[in-house]
Amino acid sequence: MQFLIADTFTDSLARLTGEEQKAVKTTAFDLQMNPENPGMQFHKLDKPKDKNFWSVRVGGNIRLIVHRTDASMLLCYVDHHDQAYRWAERRKLETHPKTGAAQFVEVRERVQEIIVPKREEDKKHAMPKLPLFASVSDDELLSYGVPTEWIKEVRVADEDTLLQVADHLPAEAAEAILNLATGVTPQVAMKFATDVYPSVLFARKRLDMYKIEEVERADVDSFAHPDAQRRFRNINNKEELERALEYPWEKWTVFLHPAQRQIVEKNYGGPARISGSAGTGKTIVALHRAVFLAQTNPDSRILLTTFSETLANALRTKLRRLIHNEPRLGERLEVHAIEAIGRRLYEVNFGHPQFASIELIKQCLHEASAGIEHKFSLHFLLTEWQQIVDAWQLKSWEPYRDVTRLGRKTRLPEQRRALLWSIFEGVRAILTAKRLITYPGMFNQLTTHLAKIDHPPFDFIVVDEAQDVSVAQLRFLAVLGGDRPNGLFFAGDLGQRIFQQPFSWKAVGVDVRGRSRILRINYRTSHQIRMQADRLLGPALSDVDGNVEDRRGTISVFNGPKPKIMIFDTPEKEIEAVSLWIKDRKEEGVAIHEIGVFVRSAAEVDRARMAVEKSGTPYKVLDETVKTVSGYISICTMHLAKGLEFKAVVVMACDDEIIPLQERIETVTDDSDLQEVYDTERHLLYVACTRARDHLLVTSGNTPSEFLDDLRM
Repeated sequence: MQFLIADTFTDSLARLTGEEQKAVKTTAFDLQMNPENPGMQFHKLDKPKDKNFWSVRVGGNIRLIVHRTDASMLLCYVDHHDQAYRWAERRKLETHPKTGAAQFVEVRERVQEIIVPKREEDKKHAMPKLPLFASVSDDELLSYGVPTEWIKEVRVADEDTLLQVADHLPAEAAEAILNLATGVTPQVAMKFATDVYPSVLFARKRLDMYKIEEVERADVDSFAHPDAQRRFRNINNKEELERALEYPWEKWTVFLHPAQRQIVEKNYGGPARISGSAGTGKTIVALHRAVFLAQTNPDSRILLTTFSETLANALRTKLRRLIHNEPRLGERLEVHAIEAIGRRLYEVNFGHPQFASIELIKQCLHEASAGIEHKFSLHFLLTEWQQIVDAWQLKSWEPYRDVTRLGRKTRLPEQRRALLWSIFEGVRAILTAKRLITYPGMFNQLTTHLAKIDHPPFDFIVVDEAQDVSVAQLRFLAVLGGDRPNGLFFAGDLGQRIFQQPFSWKAVGVDVRGRSRILRINYRTSHQIRMQADRLLGPALSDVDGNVEDRRGTISVFNGPKPKIMIFDTPEKEIEAVSLWIKDRKEEGVAIHEIGVFVRSAAEVDRARMAVEKSGTPYKVLDETVKTVSGYISICTMHLAKGLEFKAVVVMACDDEIIPLQERIETVTDDSDLQEVYDTERHLLYVACTRARDHLLVTSGNTPSEFLDDLRM
């Protein structure tokens, strides 16, 4: 007998208290070990729409809903008695007649709940809304996984009822109609039969270019279909069940979207990159990719890396959850920040490095330029050193003379470049005399060394948040991954680039053309928050090499309240409003640790603290370790928000001269740098807003930032 769990079960389990969860887990293990145990108290439901739904008494008032047949036992839902019965009475488990995927189908008696009420006054003046899918055939809707009995409701859905209808559909059907509504042709559910579902044999007949196949099934397992696997998982042993129940709120450890699984398990002939807007699961794919490589290459060593120690710590935590029942994989799968692994390899091969600080570089620039007549500011010299000379590790005049100065549009004729090089040559001489190196210098030395050895320390490299990898780091990763198939895998989002200047990946030997994919399903952020945050960015972003990340067609899998943007005359009024908003979220049942408050920089942290203190809520100000604590609101800067997520988020102090930060603007010396400042500041606000799952409040306590105009459009 198959033993399966549904994502609805893990979701409902996470909502119970700790003691209730323990009792449910004990019952789940007992069911797995012996479903026919006479001690199990199975009860028939009074009003089942599906005769195979049963209730199992867990203890007290808790009831576990299972779907039980001769061939399978499926854990469906768990809750207090009345709520559990109500859930089961409104659903049935079916195999879709077109796609062959198992899916829960809500009964149509609930259709009255998706009618959007209108006041009589509004009805008189409102223009009639046209159905969005009037021209889409029943057959096509079926091919997208829409249940037969919901075809009518989908067909009459308009702009007002679309999201409400989508909430009642299986995930693949909801995604399809949201795509259709935004002008994107969805993938037909059966397309995966040949791509990632080759073990199941289908008798097919060709329909047309949109409806790929019609299925005539013999003995086909409807739970094995990729669309079913996003919500049902076959549990083969006690260890798998333990892993699935250990972290029930982390569904990605058990359930993967078919598009994600296809990317994770694909064979790539060279460097590959996935992108997607915030919340589309790029980090999840990177984690699963690293584990998949470890599982399928038993003698290999894998490096999972990212640009900061903060994010590396978060990856380690997630990885432990993912390989909970396969801990030995951790012996061959290392997680490090790029700088950390660089330092470790440098020490092994060259000894302990001595790094030059920014302040020392400034001092070197001052010393090297003394006696040279020039009109360059110290800021210009420092950015030219960091972004051009040191970044590209230019060692002599000719490479500096000929380098393409991406992002540096200040015109520099050869004579002025020669003057600059005389200064930078002096800086290099000072650093050499002091036996100091920079981080780009460290990576450059490692790159040269690794290119000469036959056996690199890692066989496969997986890089998360790749948009903030530097020139020297990418060169290092390129030689570390080599030209081996599947050697390099990148995950990132150009819209979240907040640290690095753009540069050509091809120029450093990493060409991902033809091996790039965009994730379009947003799992973290509600439709309303995603739509609002996307206004900060363009519909499409492109890198220096011409690879385009089209953000259109991205959809969220759930709805939520509309984000609020509130502007006040004074910080005091802002603090008062934020404190009331936090109180409201707590009264609605949002846990304290599921609330985050972000500000642009440390200078605004006190405003956030005062707002949280006024709400009477305990808090922690996060530092570089970025560890949220149960029972405390988290306060931190926008830069530290990367990698975090909360049910409710406040982005405070979005004032003029705070974002974009006036200090950065005042140091700009050329137009290109100014555009780069604006771009990264926009990205920073986008990152902060998209940490929110359900609730988002953006506030200003003074003259508002110009970005808020874009956010409110």
